[in-house]
Amino acid sequence: MKNKTALIFPGQGSQIVGMGKDLYENFASAKEVFIKVDDILKINLSKTMFEGPADTLTQTQNAQPALMAVSMAIIEVLEKEFGKNVADICSFVAGHSLGEYSALCASKSISIETAAKLLNIRGQAMAKCGEKTQGAMAAVLGVDIAVAEEIAREAAAVGVCQVANDNSVGQIVLSGSRVAIEKSLEIAKAKGAKRAIMLPVSGAFHSALMADAANAMQEALAQADVKAPMVSLVANVTAQKVVDPQEIKKLLVQQITGSVRWRETMLFMENNGIEEVIEIGSGKVLQGLVGRTCPNMKARSIQNVDDVKLFVAQ
Repeated sequence: MKNKTALIFPGQGSQIVGMGKDLYENFASAKEVFIKVDDILKINLSKTMFEGPADTLTQTQNAQPALMAVSMAIIEVLEKEFGKNVADICSFVAGHSLGEYSALCASKSISIETAAKLLNIRGQAMAKCGEKTQGAMAAVLGVDIAVAEEIAREAAAVGVCQVANDNSVGQIVLSGSRVAIEKSLEIAKAKGAKRAIMLPVSGAFHSALMADAANAMQEALAQADVKAPMVSLVANVTAQKVVDPQEIKKLLVQQITGSVRWRETMLFMENNGIEEVIEIGSGKVLQGLVGRTCPNMKARSIQNVDDVKLFVAQ
């Protein structure tokens, strides 16, 4: 094992107006990433990222490539400006939902162009599914995964309901049809959940209601150039390492309707010698989740110029 560090990449919900702006202004290699993504998508996404409006940035088809762009701007700065290669920095990469594409991009499995195109297709397909199926999601706090699965099973009597994200010990997200998710709130409270709340989302992400989006991604990924990553990916849907390009494609399709097994991903890393995880990109959501599942594992984030400078100075 090269070292005891893993890099992790944030998912939707971590976006914020202004993200990446200081990187764009301070580093040529970061600026290049943002321009490249704008060119590929044929929209001025970087302007939306830096100036807003927030509701435009939050749209699924914008938020997904935007978050990848910030993560990759940081990776490019570390590699090109400071000679810190991902293959030398870490032994594993992982990303939360869309962050899996950033992780693959960082480990040279897919190019920035491919990641931007795929995430744009993914975001649009997921948004379309959301409009069509009128799904919902809820956070259930203070129960373990076995109880969450029981809640989902019982609520599924009235519609689609499944575990979408097993984020950390005591933080689980359910996804499915609105009627079933509303029902799950009552069941969760009866089963001793500390809190069960509806989430402000536009669809039932990571559920069977995203089947059309999974089909769209299967088509897109069939054409995509995916190489073996330089650093093993710990996949969302298996919480196991993967390096085979065909297997990676298959798991990215499954991820659309499957559960993000993030708690198990952190446990896999800890059980395989990882002592520190570094969140690369906007926000500190994932950094915050680490301590709940693996209290002995160190966690920090690199999201702006100051963080980059601090990291390379060590």
